[in-house]
Parts: sequence; structure tokens; C-alpha cells
Amino acid sequence: MKEVRYFYVPDAARQTELPAEEATHATRVLRLKSGDEMFLMDGQGVFYRAEVTLATPKKCLYEIRETMPQEKTWNGRIHLAIAPTKMTDRIEWMVEKATEVGFDDITFLNCRFSERKVLRIDRMEKIVVAAMKQSRKAWIPQVHEMMGLKDFVSAPFEGKKYIAHCYEEIARNDLFDELQSLNSPENVTVMIGPEGDFSMDEVELAMSYGFESISLGNSRLRTETAGLAAVMMAQLTLRKK
Repeated sequence: MKEVRYFYVPDAARQTELPAEEATHATRVLRLKSGDEMFLMDGQGVFYRAEVTLATPKKCLYEIRETMPQEKTWNGRIHLAIAPTKMTDRIEWMVEKATEVGFDDITFLNCRFSERKVLRIDRMEKIVVAAMKQSRKAWIPQVHEMMGLKDFVSAPFEGKKYIAHCYEEIARNDLFDELQSLNSPENVTVMIGPEGDFSMDEVELAMSYGFESISLGNSRLRTETAGLAAVMMAQLTLRKK
């Protein structure tokens, strides 16, 4: 079977040329030539079957032969807000895997106990694009700039919003049980703290803005594992039947 080649081209329907990085991969690595077939994804829910019309070492032009709208496989929007791990490779792994599973937004949090205060958003965006292409996702997750916790919790959100933590002094419900009990699909926002957890003051602040206190089960999870678990739970409960 001939390999299917996918390329990320924002606004693909209005373009005729692959972006520079995608063009380099197409012509220098895959060695596509005029007349070859390829598939484009615009990150907004549409795939395109296209034909290469010109291939040079630095350019790859195309014409669209077929437009293929895709149906989203889950309801609502899944928004993960998470404090980056000290080791960037761990949070990068989580972003890659969460993209493969499927979610809509990720915001990185600067919390009291955060050990990483700076993160390269451009690198995270590249990881998201690569994972989107590999897993054939029609929608690209939005990567948001790092925010302070107070700024994040005070922002308006539609749907249900939760904060996961490990404080036994504060009552918590199980996230999966909560999501399963929803009467109808809703947007879901889940906050995951740093390796030292949120401070108790941060949990109480989030709750004062309407975030519900939740746990992710009986196991104590690393930050990146907790983030992926939250996305997976949301996927299982919001997926279209």
C-alpha cells in the first residue's frame, strides 16, 4: 500500500504552496515530485487531497483535488491547564500524547510551587503539529502562553471547571465520576498542579471562582501522568457514540 503523506497547512484552501518547513520535508526528505499525491490538514476540521504541481529544493506547490470535511469525535472542548514540570522532556511527552488522544486547549500555569517559570511555547506548538499529523487529527490544539494561577482562574470559562489536588482536608470528588454524571456534554477545563501540588491557598482561590475540587483516582500521579489521565477521562466521557 502506498504511504499516505500528510502536511499541516493552515488556511490550505486559500494557499497553493506548502509552508517552508513542510516543503523541505516534502521535497528533500520524502522526495515528492510533480504529479505525486499528498494530503493536507488545515487544523480546523478539513483534510484535502492534493497533487504536487511543482517541487524544488525549497518550494512545493500544489493543487487541491478533493475537500474532505471531518467530524469531530468528541463533544465540547477539553481544556487542560497544567504547571510545567522541571524537566521539559516530561511535559513535552505529555503534550505529544495528549494531542494523540485528542484535546482542544492547553494553558501552562505559573504556580507558587512551580519549579519551571519559563517555557518555549514555539517548541510546544511544533510538538503539537507533529503529533497531530502522526495521529491524523483534523483539529489542532491551541497552545496558550503561560499564565499566573490567579489570572487563569479569574478568566471566564464556559462549561465545567475542575482543580485536581491531593489535600485530604478539602473534600474532593472523582473526576471520572463527575464527568460521567453530566446530563449533557459540556466544555471541560481541568487544572493540574506542579510537582509540589498547588498550595492550599491556590486551591481555595480556584474554588472561590467556581472550580470544583476533584481527584484523579486513588493513585498519586506525577504531573505529566495526571495531565494525560485528565485528558483521557474527558475523552472517554465526551466522545461521540
